[in-house]
Amino acid sequence: MSDITDRWRELAAQPSGVSTADLDRLWADLAVTRAEDILGEWKGAAFRTGHPLCRALDKNRWYGKTFVSTLEAKPLICRAEDGTLFSNLELGGGGEATLWNIEFRGEVTATMVYDNRAVFDHFKQLDADTLMGIMNGRPDQVLADGEYFYFLLERI
Repeated sequence: MSDITDRWRELAAQPSGVSTADLDRLWADLAVTRAEDILGEWKGAAFRTGHPLCRALDKNRWYGKTFVSTLEAKPLICRAEDGTLFSNLELGGGGEATLWNIEFRGEVTATMVYDNRAVFDHFKQLDADTLMGIMNGRPDQVLADGEYFYFLLERI
């Protein structure tokens, strides 16, 4: 197993107190990916940095994301009380999203652009079935004390 995979697993397994500096170092070592290469269904989890979105996603039983095509992305697939999955439009600000290849931190990588919010999820890959995401956008909508929201996705 590679050093980067070991670091990934260690950070993903921490129940709290994950350092954003550690996540930024991990991000820098990951490979960029293209929007058209991440189509499909993904199960998600938050890196536990203490960002308020961790609690909001837990409360809404966030399950993951579905990228049907570059023009149809469902950013907030949640689990209903009865166990079924649905696209939570209310949580997403009344819309869904699209996928683009956009520059972030000096690299062009797959990015999900929310329909009704100035919010961008940038993605890099550990491998073809494992992505790291950083949510970026307007400070009043995304940043918490100047910190981004970090999450991971695993292909279903």
